[in-house]
Amino acid sequence: MVVQHARTRIRRLLASLATTLALAAGLLVCTAVTSQAATQEPCDILAAAGTPCVAAHSTTRALFAAYSGALYQVERASDSTYTTVSPLSAGGVANAATQDSFCSGTTCTITRIYDQTSNHNDLTVEGAGGNGSADTASNAAALPVYVGGHKAYGVYIAPGNGYRDNSAKGTATGSTAQGEYMVASGTHVNNGCCFDYGNAETNSDDNGNGHMSAINFGTECWFSPCSGIGPWVQADLENGLFAGGNGSNTANTGNNTPFVTAVVKTNGTSTYAIKGGNSQSGSLTTWYSGALPTASGYAPMHQEGAIVLGTGGDNSKSSDGSFFEGVMTATEPTDATDNAVQANVVAAGYTLPSTPFVSGARISIQATTSCCTADYLQHDSSDDKVVIAAVTSSSSSTDKGDATWLVVPGLANSNCVSLESANVSGDYIRHYNFELYLEPSDGTSQFAQDATFCPQVGNSGTGYSLQSLNFSSKFIRHYNYIGYVAGDGGSNSWDATSQWAADSSWLAATAWS
Repeated sequence: MVVQHARTRIRRLLASLATTLALAAGLLVCTAVTSQAATQEPCDILAAAGTPCVAAHSTTRALFAAYSGALYQVERASDSTYTTVSPLSAGGVANAATQDSFCSGTTCTITRIYDQTSNHNDLTVEGAGGNGSADTASNAAALPVYVGGHKAYGVYIAPGNGYRDNSAKGTATGSTAQGEYMVASGTHVNNGCCFDYGNAETNSDDNGNGHMSAINFGTECWFSPCSGIGPWVQADLENGLFAGGNGSNTANTGNNTPFVTAVVKTNGTSTYAIKGGNSQSGSLTTWYSGALPTASGYAPMHQEGAIVLGTGGDNSKSSDGSFFEGVMTATEPTDATDNAVQANVVAAGYTLPSTPFVSGARISIQATTSCCTADYLQHDSSDDKVVIAAVTSSSSSTDKGDATWLVVPGLANSNCVSLESANVSGDYIRHYNFELYLEPSDGTSQFAQDATFCPQVGNSGTGYSLQSLNFSSKFIRHYNYIGYVAGDGGSNSWDATSQWAADSSWLAATAWS
């Protein structure tokens, strides 16, 4: 932590006392994050309420008003050297320009996420566990966001990515009470196990019921029935993702907003609670508050105190997720404190980068691979396949129309998009057996998910990439001039790593018709 002069310490003590009194009176006011030092951040709020952070992780901003140390470390692929990214100023947003300059002309991965508390519970790339080999580091540039108007980067977890600290200090163990929150994305999720943040086993293995108590966020319905298609904030208490009670809880309706605040807390002996809300506006919803599961091992808990991000307690690592910030306490925060933290998160001002893929837009989608910059994504007029082919000003009106798309709200998730043919009203790009087709909607949930894509920054660093909603490690890609949803590596020929980043990056061009 930063060494402070005596006068500064006095001012902060007075500020802390004032915050405590305001909490007691229910008058806490949260201020937005800027590049200047803030008066309070989540860990200041929690400390003033008597529930101090024992771990605080974020690649996007400082979680203490006085914190100006390193937020995360990146490794550069070109020469295997490292640099750290810190806030623009104490209490502020990450200085993304540090990463952008250091990684220019090459790629970088996130190799360490620093704990902002004095416990130094830093998260590094997870080693082998009971359910898998060692993990890999996340692409540092895969998740650009804005916080209070300043560019930053989140942690983009794809299957195989994961971080951990098996020697954490100060975290809850045994049946000690605990609180946790994280800010994640409701659009970058899947049903793989397990996108977790929080308390886990110290040996990276499944040690039985109640040996972990982490936040889980995804679309895996472990205990049916579940409400809707998720994603849901759930509690990973080991050997189950609990939506509430003994597992199934149809009152937990999920949240698919671009940014989601997820909260799980427990008194460690008899009760737990699950909450969530839109990180950009509004308050938290309590989806469950009641008894711990009645199966053996959960009441009381047997927490071990390690910290995991992006995988399950035994290193199960088939999940997708996005992490922006999160903290842990070794006491259970009050509902009023949860609400104050949520207000601070909302005031921080999380937003996504602007994109031309907005509802109502009419665009053509141009390939960026050097071989094919005159080619556009279009449907083949002779069949229903989606391909890339050249289009010029002298092309026929039919060809121009076949290469023009109407952007509409995602059929399965309105935070993403679906692409409707400008030539054939009611027909959409969808994947089937991973190949792209143009088909009319049949009204099913399966079609809606297959026809929904989430735009993000281009995988090559150029343009935009279109992520499949229901196969979130796969993106629209051209391969041998045919359209697929493809991953960066896999058993299918179209998952070839060669040219994958360029083939899956597109320009949103002026519509041909």
